[in-house]
Amino acid sequence: MSRRGGQEHEQEQRTESESGGHEPEAVPKKRKKRRGSADEERPLEPVRVTKSKQERVLYVGCEGESTEPDYLDYLVKRFGSGERTGQPFRIVPVYKENGLLPEQVVEAVRQYAATDETWALFDRDEHTRIPRAVEDAAADSTELCFSHPSFDLWLLMHFQAFGGRQSGSSKNVVDKLRKAHPDFRRFDKGNDKSVQGRRRLALEGRVKSAIDNAKGLVTQCEYGSCKGSQANWTPVDRISPENPDYLPQSPRKWAARSGHAPDCPVLSRDPSTDVWRLLVSLDITEDSDAN
Repeated sequence: MSRRGGQEHEQEQRTESESGGHEPEAVPKKRKKRRGSADEERPLEPVRVTKSKQERVLYVGCEGESTEPDYLDYLVKRFGSGERTGQPFRIVPVYKENGLLPEQVVEAVRQYAATDETWALFDRDEHTRIPRAVEDAAADSTELCFSHPSFDLWLLMHFQAFGGRQSGSSKNVVDKLRKAHPDFRRFDKGNDKSVQGRRRLALEGRVKSAIDNAKGLVTQCEYGSCKGSQANWTPVDRISPENPDYLPQSPRKWAARSGHAPDCPVLSRDPSTDVWRLLVSLDITEDSDAN
């Protein structure tokens, strides 16, 4: 999609929706389904006119329809003004009802973002085409936030360190998250994986711990040359040939921006979560205002 096409799409979204702000559209609770079809696509939130030339706009594709968009909304509300980070930012989540497959996450976000900055959040779970998603992301410099076994691991990182192979299962991660804080006691029960209300409050003041714990997983990787200190989170200009990271990228090189070695297979990064790179890229490294 061209930039003009993306702008026209955003104008249509503003016309068709009466809601504002950054909060994802509420979804009635229903029996859990894993994947949605094209006709179940959830509309993007209205994109407001940029108030400052310094405002950074990111389009972030999400595999899930609840947890990830909720968390991104939390980041915007907590840090988006720029008072804590020095630069205001706005995140436009791209997701669908009942979720997306990893390769669909990459395709959807780059379709909506045109030439703007793009990130893709997806999990290991039991997916078989993750290498394809990495290849697609590398082809147009879409940043990767891969979590093994799931995004829930990133939430757990706020409360404690974690280790040991999970083989795509989130059971242990969720069990520990429920025990880590009272407000997450019923997380993923009754189809409730939201990150709102008191759960957001529970995350406040824990950013540094979460980042340190997640970077520690990189260093603990069985491939000895993997180190969190090697990670790269500098925003990539996706349209400038002058940029050394200009597309197309080698999938191995692109996946190594997480700090893992180029020869470390993505599917072997168990456990791991790259969500911390998104926060550091936005200069969200501490949250000292918490009670």
